[in-house]
Amino acid sequence: MTSNETDLRDAEAEADTLSIGRRIRFFRKQRGLTLTELGEKVGRAASQISTIENGKRETSVTLLSAIAKALHTEVAELIDPTPVDGRQALELEAERNQASPMYSSLGLPQVRIKSLPHDALEAIVGLQRQLGQVLERRAATPEEARRANRELRERMREKNNYFADLEAQAAELLRLADYESGTVSQRQTAMIAEKLGFSLHYVSDLPNSTRSISDTANNRLYLPNADAAADPRSHLLTSLAAHVLGHDSPKDFSEFLQQRVEANYLAAAVLLPQSAAVPMLVEEKRKREISVEHLRDMFGVSYEMAAHRFTNLATEHLGLPVHFMKVHRSGTIHKAYSNDGLPYPTDPLGAIEGQFACKRFTSRTVFRVADRFSPYYQYTDTPEGSFWCTARVLPGGDFAISVGVPFAHVKWFEGRESPIRSKSACPDPACCRQAPEDLAEKWENQALPSAQMHASLLAAVPPGAVPGVDDTEVYEFLERHSG
Repeated sequence: MTSNETDLRDAEAEADTLSIGRRIRFFRKQRGLTLTELGEKVGRAASQISTIENGKRETSVTLLSAIAKALHTEVAELIDPTPVDGRQALELEAERNQASPMYSSLGLPQVRIKSLPHDALEAIVGLQRQLGQVLERRAATPEEARRANRELRERMREKNNYFADLEAQAAELLRLADYESGTVSQRQTAMIAEKLGFSLHYVSDLPNSTRSISDTANNRLYLPNADAAADPRSHLLTSLAAHVLGHDSPKDFSEFLQQRVEANYLAAAVLLPQSAAVPMLVEEKRKREISVEHLRDMFGVSYEMAAHRFTNLATEHLGLPVHFMKVHRSGTIHKAYSNDGLPYPTDPLGAIEGQFACKRFTSRTVFRVADRFSPYYQYTDTPEGSFWCTARVLPGGDFAISVGVPFAHVKWFEGRESPIRSKSACPDPACCRQAPEDLAEKWENQALPSAQMHASLLAAVPPGAVPGVDDTEVYEFLERHSG
């Protein structure tokens, strides 16, 4: 690709497909061309030009250059995100609002924006703005948590969830433990603590709200007595991470989240070293048998840590876009990451945590599978395309972890032959969030449920009359017991 093409792609990225399409329509009409006439000039059908003008299809640099030439203008004019006039500014705002998950969740009809009189368009945009402000006010109590989660996820996506500085820190810790290859032993993690000047003290009376306590005056690290369900190496490394990374007491919730993510990343980068994990994954990709289970078993870590680590390495080293989700059995999303376009539910502030995952997603359907020993694989068709996922229910049965990729990349994975397929229409509420009309009519004024919600989600639960409650399941329960 030439430097000029790269510059054009960078500039095009700043303008979305909708604004580019609207500018193409503006210049086409200014030149007095029909869709058919412009299509003939660039070798495309009129329907394809219409799709581009409506913002439903991205254009290549080559096609964009051809369109600009046919319209006697420059590519820079077509990709300029500035609206050509006040009318177009309103149209773009209205179209973007209608395409948002917030609007979809309200179940309102789509309006043909371009055919509206100017005063009607102004009224609709004004109402959309007011609605957005009302919903933001409803989410004001957990606002900091929601914004912090969204901003952190955006930073992770920008880096493809790969952080070279943390990888370098992990490599240095492994050097202290004389690590060469294979599984990192418990003795080696203890050696890291020793080389950093800490003595380890395993106790049975740690406060319930803590995972560890550091006595920085005496360089003592207090950890809980061995728990059969937990990996003591992970506990130790996440506790040491604060000292290795120079963390102080967080000044706000955003910094708290950042520190927690960095500590978990560093621990995973030590227990699944890049130097050993990447060659393994590259070889598995060559053999078309990539598996999170293989990572878990090779390095003796939890499935959740192996899944997290896979997202760190998959895009950077394998060129694979991925998504990750941790979902409570109630359906609420505990953690999520994506750079592959999977349509997550969001609240008005863009937060995912605390929202309900679609009941058709792999992370929900896996709870209904009796076999908890074997991997579970599923394809899911969504409005944004088809995705393949593998999922497991974690020990204890409260949470499930799913990892997946778009359909185009499933050829590299074990489990690609899965016959299981589901279809999700979310964020359309009719998909799985809206109760059937007959049940809603019968029970919506006679149901008063009490929500059961994981405590860590209380700062970011979705707004509603009874946050965290699935109305459909409540109505179905009442229906079963009404006789």
